[in-house]
Amino acid sequence: MGDSTRGPGRRRWFWLAAATLLVGAAVAAGTAALLVDISEKKQEARNPFYRVVELTDDIEDPEVWGQDFPFQYDGYKRTTDMVRTRFGGSEAMPRVPTSEDPRTVVSQSKSDEDAGLRTIWAGYAFAKDFREERGHAFMLDDQIYTERQRVVKQPGTCLNCHGSMVIPWRKAGDGDTMKGFDAINKMSYADAKALVKHPIACIDCHEPKTLALRVTRPAFMEGIKAVKALQGIPDYDVNTMATRQEMRTFVCGQCHVEYYFQGPEKRLVFPWRNGLKADQIVDYYEEVGFKDWTHAESGAPVLKAQHPEFEMWNQGIHARSGVACADCHMPYKREGALKVSDHQVRSPLLNINRACQTCHKWPEAEMKARAEEIQARTKGMRDRAMNAVVALIGDLKAARAAGVPDASLEAAWKMQRRAQFYLDFVEAENSSGFHAPQESARLLAESIDIARQGQLLVRK
Repeated sequence: MGDSTRGPGRRRWFWLAAATLLVGAAVAAGTAALLVDISEKKQEARNPFYRVVELTDDIEDPEVWGQDFPFQYDGYKRTTDMVRTRFGGSEAMPRVPTSEDPRTVVSQSKSDEDAGLRTIWAGYAFAKDFREERGHAFMLDDQIYTERQRVVKQPGTCLNCHGSMVIPWRKAGDGDTMKGFDAINKMSYADAKALVKHPIACIDCHEPKTLALRVTRPAFMEGIKAVKALQGIPDYDVNTMATRQEMRTFVCGQCHVEYYFQGPEKRLVFPWRNGLKADQIVDYYEEVGFKDWTHAESGAPVLKAQHPEFEMWNQGIHARSGVACADCHMPYKREGALKVSDHQVRSPLLNINRACQTCHKWPEAEMKARAEEIQARTKGMRDRAMNAVVALIGDLKAARAAGVPDASLEAAWKMQRRAQFYLDFVEAENSSGFHAPQESARLLAESIDIARQGQLLVRK
């Protein structure tokens, strides 16, 4: 007589063994798939791009570069996005296109929002048209169609920071970039514009074969050479002596700087012979006898500061800590297995997670609040400085109307010149004080003090 329990027991063991085998097979398949995926990701990471076209120094169209670098090009195209932060950025303002200006959208006018700007720039083209900054995609069109072009005949020099210039300079100089730079500086804006096809593009910051960062602007090469000489480094060549981390700021500093047009040739020069601080720059302008224009109301020989982000960043804690422009404005991101720099160059406040929290382990709301508090305090001091400078201009205007000779106003003119430049240095610097809060506060405090001293002098 057989064991009645053997049949069911065997069946249980059979199904248990089968289940174990199936689970093992599934685990093995999953492990194999994971290993294949890891292998593919490693291979993908080893090949950060696939060469679809052979890039050379004769290809300036960023769309062609985008065939090899689609993720970067996608970010570049998104610089058309118009997003405002609390203290900066642009809003999309619709406009009716005309034959002179085909744009259907512009950014808001800063000079319309603050009449003080029109007062400090009286007699200068910026009093006619000054708008919030927009992304790189707009930088050429916004210069071509600004109303400032109709107020004064601008030189070809202006294209240095608004156009892709590597090929135009080379062609204008018969292969010699420096000669082409000098040649285009001398041209009228209209003649020079005919040589330029794109706003700043890949070729302006990258070497096409290796994609290494490079400086292509002669004015920056000369300017940073002067700065390094002050630091005891003679004969500095930025493209062979700068570190990679330095280059992640220097390529931005080619354009986001203070500058002036030297002599009748309108040669672009960065005024850094004495240093990068605003007062060192004014001292330089005093030495060379430069002025941007004569103020229409006060008669003073005055200066216009131009987007000095590089100079101001150099005075801040991030520069001292080795943080580059690209770390915050072009932070790395993941695209599959690839680590790429985000080419949608924008305010870190629109990208706090990647731009700030890589280093600062605080909640996004806390990081945003800290930045906006710095900017709000700067804005308050800026408004006080604006009031002081406008009041000095008013007193000078009244003195001239009362018949006070210009010779008696020269000391007060110098005070307006310096107070106004310090104010404008912070106003034109697009971080609203964040790049260097203490330096911004110092300049605004000195602007207020100098302007008020100027008023006392005029009233005597």
